Amino acid sequence: MNFKDVLGLGIAGNFALHLDQAGEAEDFKDVKVDDENAPKGIFPFYLPNTSKGTLSEYPLSSEIQALHDVDENIQAEPELALLCEMSYMDTKVVGIKPTHFGAYNDCSIRRKGAKKISEKKNWGMHTKGLSEHLIALDKFEEGGMLDKWRISSFLRRNGDVYRYGEDVEVSGYSYFYKELLDWIQDKINTQEESGPLEDIASYLKECDYPKKMLISIGATRYTSYGEKTFLQKGDEVYVVLYDNDKYCKNPILCKVVADKLDEEGISYLHQKVH
Repeated sequence: MNFKDVLGLGIAGNFALHLDQAGEAEDFKDVKVDDENAPKGIFPFYLPNTSKGTLSEYPLSSEIQALHDVDENIQAEPELALLCEMSYMDTKVVGIKPTHFGAYNDCSIRRKGAKKISEKKNWGMHTKGLSEHLIALDKFEEGGMLDKWRISSFLRRNGDVYRYGEDVEVSGYSYFYKELLDWIQDKINTQEESGPLEDIASYLKECDYPKKMLISIGATRYTSYGEKTFLQKGDEVYVVLYDNDKYCKNPILCKVVADKLDEEGISYLHQKVH
């Protein structure tokens, strides 16, 4: 798995209550949105072929979640990621076409006082998780395959498996399908440097307008266990996307316990915390 030439972006606040659970709602108190249900903004987690500090370091791994001895709380964030083709006219993004999707861990430092979201998102190699099992999309719109998919996540600690995030429909994101793509395109082109947010259009220019983008579309809600549990060395993180026509949540839990997730209709991520 190598996406070293692919732009890495994420979306903040696209699932109800996640920011409150993560203790980050205060960061966005002054961010103005036209729709109260809209996400709060876009942030970079990887800027290929640039010299932007840790944002230039390739963070993706399908097997390892590195803490790098950071002396702060670090929390997994279960998400759906989209691999997209980008098209431009002059310097503006005029088309975003999702081609594949997969399980993603937008692992984050719970860093008080961080000036930008991105300061919590990439602290070196192996600090983000992406499934090796990306799945080709039929279409990214209502009536497509994602209508029936769900996302769940788990933590294995000292041999026991716990539900880390709620088991939810991926269509439960606040913005999804065309509404989401239109919003992403607009924010990439117009988002300004303000508060926790950054000028994404300037980053695209520095990256020489990448042809592909990996975008994580927002973390889902935690269970009560996940909300208060931070990662430790020796833990194992699982994020599982699954076709609800083929599986339901208790059999998925059994598959995680048995480490038997290599099946059709599943995109999963399994990372060992180092």
